[in-house]
Amino acid sequence: MRRFTRTLVAAALTATVVAGTAGWASGNSQQPVTGAPAGTEAWRAAGLPDPAGLTPSQVSDFFQGLSQERQQELVRSHPGVVGNLDGAPLALRYRANALATDGRYAGQQVLAYDPRGRGQVVLVYGDLARAAHVAVVVPGSDTDAGHLDGLVRKATALREAAGGRTAVVAWAGYTTPVGVGLDAASGDLAEAGAARLTGFLAGLRTADAPEPALFCHSYGSVVCGLAAHRIKAKDLVAVASPGMRADDVAALNTGARVWAAKDPTDWIDRVPNVSFAGLGHGTDPTDPVFGARIVPAGDADGHDGYFAPGTASLRAFAAIARGDVR
Repeated sequence: MRRFTRTLVAAALTATVVAGTAGWASGNSQQPVTGAPAGTEAWRAAGLPDPAGLTPSQVSDFFQGLSQERQQELVRSHPGVVGNLDGAPLALRYRANALATDGRYAGQQVLAYDPRGRGQVVLVYGDLARAAHVAVVVPGSDTDAGHLDGLVRKATALREAAGGRTAVVAWAGYTTPVGVGLDAASGDLAEAGAARLTGFLAGLRTADAPEPALFCHSYGSVVCGLAAHRIKAKDLVAVASPGMRADDVAALNTGARVWAAKDPTDWIDRVPNVSFAGLGHGTDPTDPVFGARIVPAGDADGHDGYFAPGTASLRAFAAIARGDVR
């Protein structure tokens, strides 16, 4: 009974203190954006194949069967769909999203943009079509199409540290928790995010992109943990993680190398690593029992400082992204 009581108390704490990137705050319940892209009704009405029933490989085959003129016509008439179809040619998605965003991200390479809810967006730094290495940064709470500063800072720092042959994707492609509350303590948004991340990475494979290294920050590591068995990645890096919804690396059922980083000043260290009644995300990935490779992070500052230039953690992340470590 005493052990049960301790677990219950820990779970209650987890419900109020977990996985945010904005610090101590209350959270607002979010409904995940899922399903086919905005604009799908008009796309279907035009006699085009239902995006909800297509795999990224089938999307790729569909576009390969079209003439260049027809592809460009679809970009002009259905930019919201073409820009968000995993498996569509990268160049078409960039052009479609330039139209769909109407200059909101001028000068940026926008690989996906979904205006529904708080908005989701995927930005690319570097030449994804020709890169020797690809890194994808998966963010935690309080990230959406209008709140990208932290994610962009991480992605651009990693791109600069890794060098020009590495393309970095800033993937704000799921509905994140707002603040710290029940959404951040549960796996519901992460489950929806994992499905979207799986589709996105499958789309990259159709473009012959190299297997990526995923850098999963805070609640983003919950997303990566739930997606791990469905995706092909060379590395999974859990940064400032509240847990990955797995007891250990073996439970992730992935062929990727699994890494973990947590600095001594990070408030995430005070989050109870429990899982009870659907709340909490389980074992700390930096705990030796989890079995991850440890990334040095002793000079990072707080919950958001792992990608700061000059830190040991960023140097290690860059080496992982480039495939320079074994």
